[in-house]
Amino acid sequence: MTVDDDHSGVVAPPPLVFLACLGLGLGLHWRWPHALAPSGPWRVAGPALVVAGGVLAGLAIREFLRARTSPRPDRPTTAIVRAGPFRFSRNPAYLAMLLILAGIALWMNSVAVLAMLVPLFVIIRLGVVAREERYLERKFGADYTDYKRSVRRWL
Repeated sequence: MTVDDDHSGVVAPPPLVFLACLGLGLGLHWRWPHALAPSGPWRVAGPALVVAGGVLAGLAIREFLRARTSPRPDRPTTAIVRAGPFRFSRNPAYLAMLLILAGIALWMNSVAVLAMLVPLFVIIRLGVVAREERYLERKFGADYTDYKRSVRRWL
């Protein structure tokens, strides 16, 4: 592996994918507002999911920094992170993005924003996670394969 190809080659930076899906959902909601259900528990569940997603993302980033490896998939990975939320999920930062988007959708009571979970998940799963997994298998071999066997991709 050369310096030029020591990265996962994801289709786009995951935070930009998240922001694009959120922006599209907000635009659709503004143009064609449709509520999920009458107001009520959404106003509590939504912010709770946003906070939970933010905490999960923060914990994931903290573990990347502790392991002295970059959380950015366009940079070389120097270690397989197994601590913190990575004990339960191989992709806690991406799970956090899904939780935050779902929370915003519930908080806004928006069908359009909630619908953006589908493209967000598909792009992250196929354009990011699949590429990262191939890269990590190439770079770390059996060490990463063992980690894959012991920890679920999502939950």
